[in-house]
Amino acid sequence: MYHSILVPVDISDPDFTQQVIAHVEAQANITDVAHVHFLTVIPTFPYYASLGLAHSGEAPNQEQIKNEALSKLSELIDQFDIPADRIKKHVVSGSPKDEILRVADSIKADLIIIASHRPGILTYLLGSNAAAVVRHAKCSVLVVR
Repeated sequence: MYHSILVPVDISDPDFTQQVIAHVEAQANITDVAHVHFLTVIPTFPYYASLGLAHSGEAPNQEQIKNEALSKLSELIDQFDIPADRIKKHVVSGSPKDEILRVADSIKADLIIIASHRPGILTYLLGSNAAAVVRHAKCSVLVVR
């Protein structure tokens, strides 16, 4: 039985959300005390720059991006059959794998339910974020494909 479940959501890939719905609902509805923490991570401007993707001299408006991300996250959460009083929403900025682990620690997560891409040549078994979460999480991790 889990009391605090963390569900990282990639708001740019709604199919990932579809993958985890049944698993999240099953775990959250085993008991009526489980809280489900939905998390989306907005990569920071320096993070993009480190990937060579930043070409603009102007930094994006982080507050506007956060509000848009929260709106999109809320739309995706509406697909879950979980009582609203047991849902928490988190929108943070940073490296996805680092923020997932940080939030898991801060909410004392019992379980992380994370979707993973099908493996490719660069990520032989799991996506890099899912693999890092599995390796470093202090709680159980359910990886959904």
